[in-house]
Order: sequence, then C-alpha cells, then structure tokens
Amino acid sequence: MISPISQSIHPGVDVAQVTAPLPDAEIRSRTDSYFNRTRLIVSAFGDCAVTYAFFIRTPVISAPTLMLRWLENVMAERNSPCEIEIVHPEGEWVGAGEPLVYVTGSFTHLADLETLLLQKLGSPCVAALRAYQMALSLPRTQFLAMDARHCAGFEMQELMAYAASVGGRAARRDGAIGFVGTANDAVAAFFDTPHGLGTMPHALIGYAGSTVRAAEMFHETFPETDLVVLVDYFGQEITDALAVCRRFPELAAAGRMAVRLDTHGGRFMEGLNPQESYAVLNRHAPQALRRYRSDKELRYLIGTGVSAAAVWSMRDALDEAGFPRVKIIGSSGFGVTKCACMADARAPLDVVGTGSYIPERWNETYATADIIAYNGQERVKMGREFLLPSTRAAQRVGAATDRTAQS
Repeated sequence: MISPISQSIHPGVDVAQVTAPLPDAEIRSRTDSYFNRTRLIVSAFGDCAVTYAFFIRTPVISAPTLMLRWLENVMAERNSPCEIEIVHPEGEWVGAGEPLVYVTGSFTHLADLETLLLQKLGSPCVAALRAYQMALSLPRTQFLAMDARHCAGFEMQELMAYAASVGGRAARRDGAIGFVGTANDAVAAFFDTPHGLGTMPHALIGYAGSTVRAAEMFHETFPETDLVVLVDYFGQEITDALAVCRRFPELAAAGRMAVRLDTHGGRFMEGLNPQESYAVLNRHAPQALRRYRSDKELRYLIGTGVSAAAVWSMRDALDEAGFPRVKIIGSSGFGVTKCACMADARAPLDVVGTGSYIPERWNETYATADIIAYNGQERVKMGREFLLPSTRAAQRVGAATDRTAQS
C-alpha cells in the first residue's frame, strides 16, 4: 500500500542519503541482535502481520519523514508492502508518549528494522521542537542552520538540518520567519534553497590581516553577494564594523551589508563592561532587567559574549554613524533560552546563525516502538495500553462526552 509519505514529500527528502535503503547484511550488522534472532524465529514458525506504534517520552514536533522514507525504501527492496498511518503530521505538536505513527506489515520484514528506525526518529523530533521554539521567540528574525560542525558525521547532519527545516516551517505557520537556509550545500534542499549560505570565517580575517582587507577580498571575489563581515576577530567590533561600512558606503546604503557578532563568552564586546551593558539595556529594554533572572539569563542580557546589550550597542553605533540599513547577525550559543532572552530585550537582530537546536540532553531524544497488534488483534505489553487505537478511541469519546455535558 502506498503511504501518505510517498505522496507528500518534504523538500530535500528525495536526495537525502539517510533515506537510502541498505542491504540486508548491513541492516543485520547495525541492528540489535535480538531483533535479528526474532526475525529468524518468526520466519521459522510462521509470519504474521504486526502493527508498530512509534512514540517519544517527551513533547516534540513531529518529524518522521526521513524515517518513513527509509522504511518505504527498505520494504520496497524486500518486496514487502507496509501500511503507514501518520497520527501526527510533520510539523504538528505531539504530547509526551503520544504515538506519532503506526506501521503495519510483515513481522519477518519489520523485526530487524526497529533499531535503525528509532535512530532516525527521536533526535529530529526533539531538535524540530527546539528550532520551533527558537524561531517563535524571535518571529521577525531570520534563522540560518549552522549545525554541521557539531554533528557526529553526515547522517546526523542530515537529521539535524531536516529537523531545523521542520521546526522552522512549523514556526512560519504560526507567524514567524523561521529558518531560511543552512550553511551547507549538501542539506540546502531541506530549506528549498539551491546552495548553502554564509560568507567568511575568522580564518579569512586572520589571513587578510585586517577586517577591512578581508571584506575587500571577499567583495572583489564575490561582487554580487551581499557582504557579511565578522567583526570580533581583533576585539574591535564597533570600530571594525564602522570601518567596513565607511569602506563600502554604497553597499551599506543599499542594505547589502551585515555585521556578524560572534564575540566569545570570555570577554565583553568593545565598549562594554557590566555597568555599561546594564545602562545600554536599561535604555532600550528596562522591563527585561526588572524581572527576576537566573544567572544564565542575566548573562545573556548584560554579560560577556553576544549579549542583548551588545546587539543594542552595535545597533546604536551603526545608526548614529549613518548606517541604519546595515543588518546585524548574531551567532554563538543561540539556543532556546538565549533566543527567549533576546526576545524579552527586543534585541534588534536581523539574522541568527545557530546549531543550538541540537538537543542538549540526548537521553530525551530516545524514541520507542512497541508492537500493539498481531494479525489485527490488539496486544501490547503491560503499561503501554495507551498506545492501543481502541484506548485512544475510547479517550476521544470520553472527552467528547465531557464537552457535551459541560455545554
């Protein structure tokens, strides 16, 4: 049976390497041995149709497409049809423990796939939620996915880029701009873009010997590309930002220039210290300081690194120097909490580059699967009855009855 996933493809899925089917021998070597033994036992004693329920113990955004496409491709290679029921479509909020999808097919051909299926489900769903939360915190800010350097290989990179795109699209449906691209060509298709985005690393500035010279080299080589300049290399963020703006006033006036703040957490941005940071934020967003803050949140507001005060200070300097159309890009540790703090401070960020949607607590990404029916007869291990379709149907009827009684 053709599943819905084959008919509604998320951008990038068709070219994702993680969805490519594997030979049976490779699947056997990668899966848990007890699943291999189960397959042999079921083959010997008689196959049956089973239904798996896949779920995650924490709230997530549904991101099952890569897993399901891989499943379809493997089952096609095995000439074994399967039926997929998507309980929560891609991008939808899923409560803790709620089944995301049901998969029905041959026990013989599904038994040894469980380990690999779970690997492709849990982390994207959790990362998609984090990307959604970050984008929704700063709805008028564009986000750039920069997770590759933090990933343990290309398969993880594909899963995380896909997750950022799912979370970004979900946020877009709720009014945010979301994730507009990624830094890598290989996963750009998930964002419906032809290429990775980005301009220069710190190494180019070191090579050039000055921030202005690096900007000149870049513009000479890529004259049609908007100029985005890292300004923290020499610890002179404002000085170097203004110097580049004065070197390229036409680009600055045309809105084709941006400065990227990437100041590390070991020092304050140029011109700031604790007292001045407090003063800057008190001018622009005093309400952010007057509520109780944890030490981490306070650091994001007025501490070292790329704080809200640093962003406001750069905006003030650019505006006062006559460069109001020069954009500000923030990077360095922009996770869920930092984005929320930036939103609270109304930090004037045009773009955020981040890979911090990668889950911090990996044990929260563990997906689980249970067989909940054998040859159409519901049966599941004690304690997992909440996965049964009949239980869920009864809960829906009960909820509807309660609503009717209340009305």
